[in-house]
Amino acid sequence: MAEPIPFNLPPRDPREALYRRLENAPQEHAEALLATYDILQGLHDRGVLDLFKGALGSSEKILQILVDTGNRPEVIRAIRNLMILAKILDAVDPELLESLERAVPKTLADAKTSKAPGPWELIKQASSDDTRRALGVMTNILTAFGRGLRSGKPDERK
Repeated sequence: MAEPIPFNLPPRDPREALYRRLENAPQEHAEALLATYDILQGLHDRGVLDLFKGALGSSEKILQILVDTGNRPEVIRAIRNLMILAKILDAVDPELLESLERAVPKTLADAKTSKAPGPWELIKQASSDDTRRALGVMTNILTAFGRGLRSGKPDERK
């Protein structure tokens, strides 16, 4: 009866392929490596690497400074205000802001080149449906803001 031929593979080191790739990297990526060395040298010359090294060494202190700064009342108020402004902008239709974005530069350019409108022209503009609609929105916003100033609660009806 035939006997099986023993086939024993030597144990393979998975890092061996990585070592070979690392040995060949300078030849395959010479231009990229030189560019990287130039960048590193520039960062070193300007002290950026020293700054990063110092930041890594004192990361606990930097984190504590950031936390202390973030806990100040004015920072908390500013963050809350930014969140509220983001909600306001979220509620505005982008097409409405786009029409405003188109109208403002044209109107300002027209104001520079033409003479000031007379009183009768201003009355005609103020009585147009679009102007009254915009003024209505603005007065409603100002009314709600004034109500908030008086009571401390912006949406409370009195």
